[in-house]
Amino acid sequence: MAKEIVLTDEGLKNLEMELEQLKTVKRKEIAEKIKVALSFGDLSENSEYDEAKNEQAFVEARIATLEAMLKNVKILDADELSTEEIRVGCKVKLKDIEFDEEALYHIVGSTEADPANGRISNESPVGKALIGHKVGEQVTVEAPGGDILFEVLEISK
Repeated sequence: MAKEIVLTDEGLKNLEMELEQLKTVKRKEIAEKIKVALSFGDLSENSEYDEAKNEQAFVEARIATLEAMLKNVKILDADELSTEEIRVGCKVKLKDIEFDEEALYHIVGSTEADPANGRISNESPVGKALIGHKVGEQVTVEAPGGDILFEVLEISK
C-alpha cells in the first residue's frame, strides 16, 4: 500500500498547480527543444538532443510522482484540528529552554516541509518528537548536535 500523503489545502493547490504547469507548459517546451535538436542532424554528438531527452525524462518522472502522490492525499481539515495536542497542521510556539528563545513552527506533511520558513515535517526529528504533546509540556528532541529541550507554549490552527 502506498504511503498516505498528508497535505493542507494550500499544499494540495501547490501540487496541482505544479502538475498542471509540467503537463501543459514544460512538456511543450521540451518537445520544441527536441524538435530543434533533431534539426541539427547527427544525434551521436548532439548535446542539445541529449539534454532535452534528459530533461524530458526528469519532467515525466516528476509528473508520475505527483500523480501518484495525489492519489494518496489526505487533506487536513482545519476545522477538525484540535489545539489540545500537537498534530499535523498545527502551528506550535516553542521555547528553547537552554537558549531562552521562542520559535514558531507549522507542522506539515513531508511534501510541504520548508524548514527555512518554519514549516517542519511530521517525519523530521523535531516534528516527530512534538506530535502528541500538549501546552506546558517539555519535549526533548534528539538532534545531531545534542538533545534540545523545548517547552510547548502554544498550539494553534
